[in-house]
Amino acid sequence: MPRRKSVTLQTLASELGLSIHTVSRALRGMPGMSEETRHEVLSAARRLGYRTKDQEHSLAVEHIPLFPNRKRRFKLMFTGNSVYSRLNQILLEGLQDKLAEYGHTIDMLMIPSSFDKGESFDSWADQNSLMYSDGIFIPPMTDPIKEELLLKLPLPRILFNFPPPAAEVDSVIWDVGTAVRLSVRHLIANGHRSILYIGNIHNQRGFRLRWQSFVDSMREAGLDANPELHITKAISEKEAWIASVQDSLVSLRATAILNGVHNNLAWIYHACSTLGKRIPEDYSLISLQHERDEFLPQLSRPSLAIRETGVRGAERMLWRLANPNLPYEHIMLQGTFFEGDTVKPLKA
Repeated sequence: MPRRKSVTLQTLASELGLSIHTVSRALRGMPGMSEETRHEVLSAARRLGYRTKDQEHSLAVEHIPLFPNRKRRFKLMFTGNSVYSRLNQILLEGLQDKLAEYGHTIDMLMIPSSFDKGESFDSWADQNSLMYSDGIFIPPMTDPIKEELLLKLPLPRILFNFPPPAAEVDSVIWDVGTAVRLSVRHLIANGHRSILYIGNIHNQRGFRLRWQSFVDSMREAGLDANPELHITKAISEKEAWIASVQDSLVSLRATAILNGVHNNLAWIYHACSTLGKRIPEDYSLISLQHERDEFLPQLSRPSLAIRETGVRGAERMLWRLANPNLPYEHIMLQGTFFEGDTVKPLKA
C-alpha cells in the first residue's frame, strides 16, 4: 500500500480506473456523478490515507495530529441483542475505518442485561477496565437505564442518537427528520395526499422524531395526520398487525405508504398482497432503510448516512480529546433521496 505522502490524485485515479478530474470532483463534493462512484472514490481515499489540503487544514485547526504518537483504544458499547443489529455493524465499519487511519483501535463491549448477584455497574466497569479506555461510543437502541449510566462516566463520549434534554455529551446522528420530509414531499409531488404512515413511534427518541416530522410535513401541505388512523405501534402479533395495516389502508383510502421503520418492509408487502393489492400499481411506497436492499434495489427511499455517522463520530471523538473544554456539539448528517421505482404518479 502506498505511503500516505506518496498518495496523489493520480494514485486514486489509477486505482479506480477514473479520470483525475472525476476523482477531484468526488472529493470536493461536486455534482455530476453517481453516488456509487462518489462512494468508491471516498472509500479509496480513506483506505489509502489520502487527504485534501482542506482536510489537512481542518485537522490542524482542530488540533488533531495527522500522525499521532499515542495509539488510542476506544470502546463501542452494546446492550441486549443490539450487537447483532445490522445498523450497529454499519456504524462500526465507519468507526473502524476512520480510527484506523490514525492507528487507533476500537473494541466492542457488551453490557449484560442484568448483573451478577451483588455486582453493580461500577464493579462491572472495573472488571472490564472500562475507565482505562480513551473514550466510549454509545450506539442507538441502547437500554435507557444503561445509556444514563454511560453518560455519567468521566470519559470522552460520543452518542450516536438524538441526545436527551440537557445531556452533557457530543452526539452524531443521521437526520431522520429531513429523511421523512423528503419522503412526504416526493409523494405529494407525485399527487399522493392520502399517505399511511407505518412505524413504531415509541421506545426510541428517533422513532418519535420520525412521526413528528411526518405530522409537520403533512400539515405544511394542508393535510391531517391523526395518529389513530396510522400504524404507530410495534409488531407484536403479526396477524393482528397485518389486519390493522389493511384496515387503515382501506379506511384512509390511502394511495401511498411511508414506512418509518426498516424491519416492517417485508410485512407491508405481505399485508398488501393478502389484500389483493400490489406495489407500486395500487400503493406507492417509500421506506426508511438502513442500506440498499439487494432484493429491492429500486425501492424509493431517503439515504440514511449511517456509515458516515460512524466516520463523523470518530472524527468528533478525536476533536473532543484535542478540545476537552469546548462546548458540546450535536451533529446531524443529512442524506439525499433515491427516487427508485416504487412511487408512481397518481392518476386523476
